Amino acid sequence: MQEVEKICNLGRAVIEAEAQSIHALIQRIDDKFVKACQILLECKGRIIVMGMGKSGHIGRKIAATFASTGSPSFFIHPGEAKHGDFGMITVNDVLLVISNSGETEEILSILPFIKRLALPLITLTGKPRSTLANNATVNLDVSVEKEACPLGLAPTSSTTAALVMGDALAISLLEKRGFTAEDFALSHPGGTLGRRLLLRVDEVMHKGNAIPSVDFDANLKTALMEMTQKKLGMTTILHDNKQLAGIFTDGDIRRAFDNNVDIHQTSIKEVMTKDPKVISPEMLAAEALHIMETHKITSLIVVDENKIPLGVIHMHDILRAGVM
Repeated sequence: MQEVEKICNLGRAVIEAEAQSIHALIQRIDDKFVKACQILLECKGRIIVMGMGKSGHIGRKIAATFASTGSPSFFIHPGEAKHGDFGMITVNDVLLVISNSGETEEILSILPFIKRLALPLITLTGKPRSTLANNATVNLDVSVEKEACPLGLAPTSSTTAALVMGDALAISLLEKRGFTAEDFALSHPGGTLGRRLLLRVDEVMHKGNAIPSVDFDANLKTALMEMTQKKLGMTTILHDNKQLAGIFTDGDIRRAFDNNVDIHQTSIKEVMTKDPKVISPEMLAAEALHIMETHKITSLIVVDENKIPLGVIHMHDILRAGVM
């Protein structure tokens, strides 16, 4: 048990050290931070992020966060920049460079090229008086009192602080740009959020001959046969002009049988549900799912402005499409 507690205490100490480093950043959200945000907002090109070693890993994540929140961005390795990748940078871009020491050789060696293009340079350093910080348009201080590593060697608190400062920049830009959840979905079309915010009812509904339907004057047996054939657990009931008159569902079947109705003699209009819930084809599938869950139903009829059925959407269709 002592060994277990020792390990737990070590884990807690790491988290505490990093939490303190993050908390210290709050006091550094100042005029320099505002200036950095203004430079990034005015960028007509891309935000180019650079960093070596562990700072490079953090830089890749920051670039990805910028890109997914409305600020076009990508990461360039400083070593590769000296061997051709600098050609990917244009005069319209802004550089965001991360270096805890501010003296990273690979980065300092490309400073002349940055100056030649007159590129705005935002730096995240742990040494505000370092060479890199002194050459920056704006330097953001991400220094930490100590690393969470007990040896004081492995980048831990310092990389976390840089990551958090990058997130602060990205989310501040998101707010200033008026970036919405719909915008976020457009850059994540393959994810659950993208499907939830982009997928429309008309993309997953059953159409044409797949729509269960019977005439207003049909008997109950005809409706049951249509439901069995189309396998959606319901059928639409239509007037002669093809307008929706009602719906007949599995639940209606149980209620009809409880009343001992004759399936051959009973007209469907006597046992159908009138004025069923209907939706438009432009509605988001996620909204349709919410209606189903709210009213405890499993399907909805999709109609046009004249209340003529265009399709039927079942809860399983939405769930299969990945909307949850």
